[in-house]
Amino acid sequence: MPGPRSAPPRPAPARADRPGPPRTARIPKPGPRRPAPAAPQPAVQLVAATTAQALDRADEAVDQLLDAGRKPGDILVLTVGEAHPWQQHELSFGEERYWAQLAEGGDVFYADAALTRPARREVVVLVVNGGTAGRAAEAYTKALGHTAALLVVCGDAGPAAAAAAAAGPTSGRLPA
Repeated sequence: MPGPRSAPPRPAPARADRPGPPRTARIPKPGPRRPAPAAPQPAVQLVAATTAQALDRADEAVDQLLDAGRKPGDILVLTVGEAHPWQQHELSFGEERYWAQLAEGGDVFYADAALTRPARREVVVLVVNGGTAGRAAEAYTKALGHTAALLVVCGDAGPAAAAAAAAGPTSGRLPA
């Protein structure tokens, strides 16, 4: 039959001729695991406000954050007392649509400070517009868990909030 003929198979090279570590080489085991570095704590800023002023101060804080370049979806507003009027408005369209907005993350979201759904935003504005001192302190702790970078507290959330704010920058305009 005309045409090329197949060549006989090549023998595999001897083990010593193969590239790579010799069989007796040991692969070093990794050393002890080091714990991951702790995540940085969010900055805390206090905005002085009475219970009656807290909602207005929170709205001003949100406006400042947006003016500074924050995206609306970066901001979560939590109220300790009565629901924010915008939350009440959004709930008028039904619970399902209201919670869908949280999942979509495209706009400022307003909720009660007792929020149990998973929500994490760059900035949380905590509005202490009522409730007891104990509820305000609990809301402060929960709000810290919802924020990645900045917690703005409008009103009196108790000694823990004051101590955290004293440890970091708290004066001047809200950081972007």
